[in-house]
Amino acid sequence: WDVFAHCTARGLVKMKFSKDVTSSRRKNRKAHFTAPSNVRRVIMSSALSSELRTKYNVRSLPIRKDDEVSVSRGTYKGREGKVLQVYRKKYVIYIERITREKANGATVQVGIHPSKVM
Repeated sequence: WDVFAHCTARGLVKMKFSKDVTSSRRKNRKAHFTAPSNVRRVIMSSALSSELRTKYNVRSLPIRKDDEVSVSRGTYKGREGKVLQVYRKKYVIYIERITREKANGATVQVGIHPSKVM
């Protein structure tokens, strides 16, 4: 048995499958925020639409500049556009026509996480 289990008030709870992978929140957060660019590329993946999913037999792919996306969560839900920039350092993408106005009147791009687009 690779899976360890223990009883709690809610019943039987499965433990992790691999002893080589940590469940520590602290270590997982450190790994996420100090990840190198090539790992961030994979983290910044986006789900494909149902047509593309059946066509390519893949559920998600890393996002790229010039991809056509539609926002599926948040304030800008339903908006579509082309990816202008993939900002790996901040874990966000910038999409054309998704901007907001600052207090001084300047318009700035709004960063959206790739997991929230399709």
